[in-house]
Amino acid sequence: MLVHIVIFVFKEENKEANMVRVKTMLEGLLSKVETLKSMEVGIDISRSERSFDMVLTSTFADQEGLSTYAVHPAHLEVVNIIKEVTTLSKVVDYVK
Repeated sequence: MLVHIVIFVFKEENKEANMVRVKTMLEGLLSKVETLKSMEVGIDISRSERSFDMVLTSTFADQEGLSTYAVHPAHLEVVNIIKEVTTLSKVVDYVK
């Protein structure tokens, strides 16, 4: 199993609304991308100096599944929105 984790920092403008929008869009991918086995999206509640705003944890059977997800049109639609409303993202992929 491959685990794909992404953390995001959102722009201050319309931050709360944009986080809810992105969370909803990401969670909707579970029913649209066959290779996506699970997905959890969390909005940070601590709001500490060290915090990022959102985390995405998703799983795939293998690297091929993640690669398919990466170019899926539904995923690319969400990526375009994320690029507009965030200032930073970081990723970690690992085999479980």
